[in-house]
Amino acid sequence: EMSEMSERSKQNVAHGLAWSYYIGYLKIVLPRVKKSMEEFSRVNPNLPACRKTWKLHILVPLSCDVYDELEKADSNIQYVTDLTETTLARAGTKKRVYKHSLYAIRDEENQLWHCAVEYATPLQSLYAMSQDECAAFSREERLEQAKLFYRTLEEILKGSKECADAYRLIAYEEPEEAESHFLSREIVWHLQQEHHEEVTVLEGSHPHTPSTTLDSAELNLQISVSDLPQPLRTDGF
Repeated sequence: EMSEMSERSKQNVAHGLAWSYYIGYLKIVLPRVKKSMEEFSRVNPNLPACRKTWKLHILVPLSCDVYDELEKADSNIQYVTDLTETTLARAGTKKRVYKHSLYAIRDEENQLWHCAVEYATPLQSLYAMSQDECAAFSREERLEQAKLFYRTLEEILKGSKECADAYRLIAYEEPEEAESHFLSREIVWHLQQEHHEEVTVLEGSHPHTPSTTLDSAELNLQISVSDLPQPLRTDGF
């Protein structure tokens, strides 16, 4: 009965996508991100200098509007190079390649910030489902699914020791009126926060808690906790 209720409300879609994204991708690549960044930094000692930014920055647009090329989303974001590849045998595919791209983000003062950044790819599936008659996703349901995806993924990653300090989720709602450099400003804001965290740790002071970031408290759904699909674990995760 609970399974039928979950299917009718489509709550299981985003929940399953988040777990699949974690198990099939993030759990594989995130533990290797810092090593890739270290290798790149040795060859290019001038960038990126801030170790706190040596992580994978995962974009989570709640509109599920995902660009295949970040430069097309914002001209202040420019591709630099690919980081070291990870090659594994996976599900029958030999030498499957996993890699991340490094980008230079130009801020409003014309300063360049470098980081590994990419979209959360399951959002493409949510968007495609909202365009497919068989899935019958409305725009409002897609937004709820995107929020649930973010909240579920955030909780999964918080409980993952392998992925600790190797990622940063950047969830955002795009402004109603198009802004050509909204995305670059959003990414730079997070990079500045990371840089600040590194400085405060080095100085031994308490890190500043950002007040404008989009977190779980702002992504509340009109769904009771008891109605949410539960993970197949018994340790209170």
